[in-house]
This record gives sequence, structure tokens and C-alpha cells, in this order.
Amino acid sequence: MVGAPAWMTTYSDMVTLLLTFFVLLLSMAEMDKIKFEQAVTSLRGAFGITESKTDKDPRSVMIIPRTVSIPFDMLQRVYKQLEINIKKLELDRDIELVNDRGAMVLRVTEKILFDPGSSRLKNEAHPVLRKVAQLVSPLPFELRIEGHTDDTPYITSDQTNWDLSAYRAIEVLKFFAQNELLSLDRLSAVGYGEHRPIVPNDTVENRALNRRVEFVLEFAGNYRQTLPYLIDSSDQLPF
Repeated sequence: MVGAPAWMTTYSDMVTLLLTFFVLLLSMAEMDKIKFEQAVTSLRGAFGITESKTDKDPRSVMIIPRTVSIPFDMLQRVYKQLEINIKKLELDRDIELVNDRGAMVLRVTEKILFDPGSSRLKNEAHPVLRKVAQLVSPLPFELRIEGHTDDTPYITSDQTNWDLSAYRAIEVLKFFAQNELLSLDRLSAVGYGEHRPIVPNDTVENRALNRRVEFVLEFAGNYRQTLPYLIDSSDQLPF
């Protein structure tokens, strides 16, 4: 090296040989990302190279699985197929298929499943629930069963509308499980009481609409970020 001290030439030759040696080792070894990053960090320290930020141990980095987007055209086909199957099973008078909060929802009014104020399934509800299971079973969805009431105070002082809605959701879940209609690992139950009405509780008819059980079909994983709306949220009339 012209103009450089003699020791610099020797030092440069040594660094070049070291780099060549490590490249040779790397080419002969199986690539391991974590070990490679550790080796690079060690070499940086040996050559006096520092960064403004402290290098993180790559083993401490959390890896978050990527969410697989669900194609919109596939969702449309599922939605249309549900409409067709509901009509084939003659459930179009009992079940309303809507899009609510970004999910496909099968909505059933109280009068089909329960007597007023009761959490015991009516006998007439059994064939309807069997058909619901028949609809859901072949689909790649998890099923959340939601109980809802109107704002009329519950008849007993030790229980509330929230209790009634939760008991009803659990009762439906138990029916599916006890009759082996749907796998338990796909099911969950929740009660919302009067806190999620679909219409104002200002008439007898509206209160009857708010007393309902909803079957919410969800994809597993980061569902709410990937599921596009299938229909306009304001268009939630019976089909």
C-alpha cells in the first residue's frame, strides 16, 4: 500500500485471510440464521465496529405468524351457498342470514327456540338446531353462539337479562355437544343481555326482534382484519 506504514500492509493481509477463512467455513457449513447473526456480531466487535443501538439477541425476537387473507370471491361463494342451503332446508322462515360486525351471522328469534323468560329449549327448537348444525358442519368456520334479550327487566331479582342470555347460549351449545352435531373445539357461547340491540327497544315488535340467538361464523386466526364485508351493513333484512 503506497504511503501506508509497513504494519498496515501486514494487518490488511491478515484481515483479508480471516475474512476468506470465515467465508470458506460458511460455504461448507449448514446455514443457521441465528448462529450466522451471532457470528457477524462477534466479528463486528472484534474489528471495533459498533452501532448506535445495542444488537438484540436474535433468539429473543418474537416471530408472529402471518395471517392468510381469505379471498373475497371465496367468501361470496360461501355466502351464496348458505343462502341456497337455508332455502333447501326450509329454514328461510326461521333463520335470517345477515352480515353483522364483519361476520356471517345466522339469526334466530326467541320464539323459535325458547318460551318467554325461559332458558330451556322448546321441543320445536330441536329440528331447527339440527338443521343449523347441518349448515355449519361442512364449513371451515368456528361458531360463536350469542344470546341477546330486550331491555325489559328480568322477572326474578337474583338474575338479570345477562344471565338469561348466557344460559340460553350455553343451552344451545350443550344441545350441539350432547347430540354430537358439532365438535366442541369449534364452539363458544356468550351472553350480551340487552346491550347489543339490533333495533330500538321502543315497541313490542322491536323488543321481539332483539330477543334472539345468533350463530356467528368466524374464521380462525386474525379474522377481523382479513374478512371483507359481504353485504352492506345497513341492508340487514330477512332474505
